[in-house]
Order: sequence, then structure tokens, then C-alpha cells
Amino acid sequence: MDVMAKTSTTTQGLRAAIERSGYYPALVAEAVEAAVGGEPVRSYLVHQETTFDQNEVRRHVTVLVLTDTRFIVSHTDEQAADSTSPTPYATTSTESVKLGRISSVVVSRVVANPESYTPGTLPREVVLTIGWGAVSRIDLEPAACGDPNCDADHGYTGNSTADDLSLRVSEAGDGPETVRQALAFAQAISEATADATR
Repeated sequence: MDVMAKTSTTTQGLRAAIERSGYYPALVAEAVEAAVGGEPVRSYLVHQETTFDQNEVRRHVTVLVLTDTRFIVSHTDEQAADSTSPTPYATTSTESVKLGRISSVVVSRVVANPESYTPGTLPREVVLTIGWGAVSRIDLEPAACGDPNCDADHGYTGNSTADDLSLRVSEAGDGPETVRQALAFAQAISEATADATR
């Protein structure tokens, strides 16, 4: 299969995955396609999640797309009617990040019965965390010394963590194909960011 045919197949697969999610596919596809523009799609991941917020059930979808030069994140949320809108509404946003800006790709795998793990076995769940410096979280706490009788002010100590995107998929909740797709996307973006730094 030549590169042009593969690119066309990948783009069609992305559109089909958005439609399969069933979550406002016309809205989500339009936002993603506008962000991608004319660039070929190298890899993608579509993840729909349902959350429970007090007495409400809320759905949202995240679409990750890798092109030759960029990493694109699209997120769509639905909102119930409120004081600003008499009808339910959806908010969709996209962010486009140059591959050279990505500073970390973390893939955490959870496997059952690790003592009998066979290479190639699908993990039970995958958490993909990608950092590019847009969001940092700082956790501070009062610093202390080892003396239990010391009442001096030692300032603060803490950690700064880049945590721009963290996405969890599981075999039980999302199905094995979504877990496979998450691993394939993680590998593709890891390779692309390595290439971008050369």
C-alpha cells in the first residue's frame, strides 16, 4: 500500500471512528477536520467517556490526531440547559501542538497476573499522558526539618508536574479495540516526537 492510499485509509478510519462513537459526530468531525486541514493523518484515537456529576450523567469525547507536523487534541462536552442557555448545548475545542513542543509521552499499562504475562497480551487498561507545557500543576506543602521540637518557618516544598493531557482507556469499559488503538497511538506519537527532536 503506498503512502497516499494509507493516508486516505487512515483519514477515513478517523471519520468512521468518530461516527461510531455516536457522540455528535457531525460537530466533532467538523472541528477535527478543520484543525487537521489538508495534512495527512498518521494516527488517531477517539475516546468517548461518560461521567456522573452529582445527579447528572454527562458525556464527552476526546479525539487525538497525529499528523506529520502536529498533535491535535479535540474535546467536546455536552451541557444541560442553564441560566445562559434555555436549551442543552455542546462545547467543542481543538488545540494544535507542534511535535517539537511535546516534552513527554507517558504510557502506563495495567496487566493482570503479571507472573504469567505473555508478550503481546493486551493490558487491562492503558493511561496515556502527554505533556507539552501548556498546563502545569504545582503541589506545595509546608517544609519541615527532622527536629520534632522545631517551630521555625522552613518555607514550602513541592512538585511541578506537566499534565496537559491524561487519557485512560480500559478493556472492560472501552473494549479491546480501543485499548489496541491507544497503544498504537502512543507508539506513533512517541516515534514522531523522537523524530521531531533530531
